[in-house]
Amino acid sequence: MLQDDALEPTFTRPGEATTARYTKIPDGEMLPETAYRIIHDESMLDGNARLNLATFVTTWMDEHGDRLYHDAFDKNMIDKDEYPATAAIEEYCWRILADLWNAPDPDDAIGTSTIGSSEACMLGGLALKRRWQHARRAAGKSTETPNLIMSSAVQVCWEKFCNFFDIEMRFIPTSDEHPLMDGTGLEDVVDENTIGVVVIMGVTYTGSYEPVTKVAAKLDEIQASTGLDIPIHVDGASGAMVAPFLQPDLEWDFRVERVQSINTSGHKYGLVYPGVGWVVWRSTAALPEDLVFRVSYLGGSMPTFAINFSRPGAQVLLQYYRFLRLGREGYRAIQQASQDVAVFLSGEIASLDAYELLTDGTDIPVFAWRQTPGYTDKWTLYHLAERLRIKGWLVPAYPLSGDQSDQTVMRIVCRNGLSRDLAEDLLRDIREETEFLDGLEGPMPHEGLVQTFHH
Repeated sequence: MLQDDALEPTFTRPGEATTARYTKIPDGEMLPETAYRIIHDESMLDGNARLNLATFVTTWMDEHGDRLYHDAFDKNMIDKDEYPATAAIEEYCWRILADLWNAPDPDDAIGTSTIGSSEACMLGGLALKRRWQHARRAAGKSTETPNLIMSSAVQVCWEKFCNFFDIEMRFIPTSDEHPLMDGTGLEDVVDENTIGVVVIMGVTYTGSYEPVTKVAAKLDEIQASTGLDIPIHVDGASGAMVAPFLQPDLEWDFRVERVQSINTSGHKYGLVYPGVGWVVWRSTAALPEDLVFRVSYLGGSMPTFAINFSRPGAQVLLQYYRFLRLGREGYRAIQQASQDVAVFLSGEIASLDAYELLTDGTDIPVFAWRQTPGYTDKWTLYHLAERLRIKGWLVPAYPLSGDQSDQTVMRIVCRNGLSRDLAEDLLRDIREETEFLDGLEGPMPHEGLVQTFHH
């Protein structure tokens, strides 16, 4: 009998030959190879990230990015005393973004990295709330009932923010007439307790840009008639890393005076592995000083404004790598390639009788379509999503928001790594599965996978 477990053949060792599902810590040790094999094999049941067309998150970086990531696994972003070079690189990054987003005085801008754009949104929202509180207290008024205005198509992080920080959400519902928040109806929801308006550059449902200048113009009208000076936060989780390169003349950023802060995801169209986000304020005055903590940590004193404390520093280095490696032209080339694939796919899908487009991928490289009204009662987009999943593709089907919640759409996110070659394979599968569904002699016996995707 073998005495050394390491000599036992793979898959016959304790653990590998029994179960991989531990809900209690095991009593004894196991070989590192065994622990690795158990976890590696169970995770094979995950989908292929490159074929996940629901996610905006980066799923590929080059070997130099991979190497840099490996070199920086142990860096703690919050410990600026021990890792001063990483702290300096963090500042380089948000200053690059301040310049990219046309801050009026880049030297006066201020920003920070975050664990993702959700935390960045919350920091931007907290700054809006605190500025409103200061102004109300200075005027001797109540600070008890703040509200924040946004489209019904916002990402769920804004609902979390309002829930966590006791702020009333005031939605502008999307509709067929106004599928984007364009300023219509703002006068009905703005009041003295409004801390700000969130405008989305890259709606997750459809990929469209909300028109920042139109919203700002409506807020100008409201200020002229009521005296209320309402700031804008731009949620640029995706679009803030696309528009500067593909639509450089579009005014959505700090060129619009009412825009006080902008967030983005470094791990989306910033082209970095998850998770890193960024938020930048147009000036130091836009970020209330009393939100910044100065803490003594591991022998040093440092300022911090974050919800998370200890977190990886590697992704910050990867963001700087991307900025240096690609520059403006490299980012433009990659985002343009993704958009070219999006426009190709959307055009081909629109040519099929079963579908009609809502968007075509010419804002961010994301597009959505719905089933042509009255086309069939045999199947829905949920069934198409289910059929594509069999082929390995994750293409979500889900309802729209607001007054359009009775409409189901599908959406494809075209990211770096979704090549034209892969796109043609996807298109072939969409055509084949549409033909299969059209060939049914009766309706599908179930409603399909309707709970697999959430915003």
